Amino acid sequence: MAGWTLVKVALLSDCYPPRLGGIERQVHDLAHHLARAGHEVEVFTATTGPDGERHGARTAEEDGVLVHRMALPLPNGVPVNPFAPPEVRRRLDAGGFDVAHAHLGVVSPFATDLVRTALAAGLPVAATFHCVIARSAPVFRVVGHLGRWARRGVAFSAVSSMAAGRVRAAAGDVEVAVLNNGIDAAWWAPDRGAPPREAAAGVHVVTAMRLVSRKRPLALLGALHRARALLDPAVPLRATLAGEGPQRRAMEAFVRARGMDWVSMPGRLDREGLRRLHHSGDLYVSTARLEAFGIAALEAHAAGLPVVAPRGTGVDDIVTDGVDGLLAPSDAGVAEAVARLAGDAGLREGMRAHLAAHPPRQDWTGTVAATLAEYRRAGAPG
Repeated sequence: MAGWTLVKVALLSDCYPPRLGGIERQVHDLAHHLARAGHEVEVFTATTGPDGERHGARTAEEDGVLVHRMALPLPNGVPVNPFAPPEVRRRLDAGGFDVAHAHLGVVSPFATDLVRTALAAGLPVAATFHCVIARSAPVFRVVGHLGRWARRGVAFSAVSSMAAGRVRAAAGDVEVAVLNNGIDAAWWAPDRGAPPREAAAGVHVVTAMRLVSRKRPLALLGALHRARALLDPAVPLRATLAGEGPQRRAMEAFVRARGMDWVSMPGRLDREGLRRLHHSGDLYVSTARLEAFGIAALEAHAAGLPVVAPRGTGVDDIVTDGVDGLLAPSDAGVAEAVARLAGDAGLREGMRAHLAAHPPRQDWTGTVAATLAEYRRAGAPG
C-alpha cells in the first residue's frame, strides 16, 4: 500500500479456518489482504488445519500467508493449547516480526497467552476485540490483564463503537480505537444492468445468522409474525432465514404453530449463495442484541438492502437510521420497522438508491489502512 512501510505481521487467533465463524473469516481475510498489499503475514492459531495439521505444523496458503497450526488433538477440535507459548516465543524471536496483532473474543485463552508471549519477545502489540464484553466485564476488571497490557503499550481496538465502549469500561478507561471489520463491497454489490425484480413476487425479507440463542432467531420469527399482522394483507410478504444451528427445531415448531408458511429456512449458504439471496431481497432484518459488529448486515448493505436492526449494537456503525435502514428500540419496534418498509416501496427504493450511491466505507482498502494505523500506534514502523 502506497505510503506505508512494509511490515511483517504475526496474527494471533484462537480460531482460524477451516473453523467457521466471524473471527475466523475476518482474520483469514485480513491476512490475505495485508499480504496482497505487500506485507508479510504469518498466522498463529490453535485451530487444526484442513488435513488435520497440528502440533506446530506450518501450512502455506495463497498470497504467501503462512499458518502455524499450534493445535492439540482435543475433543471437537477445541482451539486451546496452554503449552504453545514457549514454541511460539521461539518462532517469534527467529521470525523477524515487526508487530503482533491479537484477535480476541470474550474467551480467547490462546490469543491471550500469546499477547503476553509477544510482549515478552519485545514486539509491538495490537489487540482487537471481536466481542461484546457484557456479563464478563467484572471478571476482566478483577483479572486486570487489560490494564497491565495498556501500561505496556498494547494498542486496543474493537470492531464497533459499542464494542469499544465495553472494552474501555472493562480495561479501566484506556484508549480503545474503533477498527471495523472489512468486506469486499464491490463483490457484494448488485450487478449493474440486472433486470428489476417483479413486484408481483411480493416483499422479500432476508437474513443470515447462526441459529443459536445468542442471535435470538426466535425473537426474529416473532418480529416477522407481528410485522405480517401489522402489514396491509394485500401486500405479499415472504421471508428467507439462512443459517444452521441448534435453534432450528424450535424455529420450525414456531413457524408451524403460527402457520407461517411464507417463511423458508434453506440452511447454511456459502458466500455465493448469500449474495444471490441478498440480490433477491428487499430488506434485511436482525434482532440480535449482542452483535459486536454485524458482518452479515454489512454484506446485505453492500448488496443494496436496507437493514432493520435493534439500536445499540455494532450495527449502529453500519446503518444511518432513516437513511439506509431503520434502527429500533425493541423487538416490537423491529416488527413495526419491517412492516413500515415492506409497506412503503418508495421508502425502500429511496434507501436502495442511497446505498447504490454510497457504498459501505468498511471496504477492505479502508480496513487495511486502519489496521496499519493501529500497528503504527502500537509502535511498529509506519
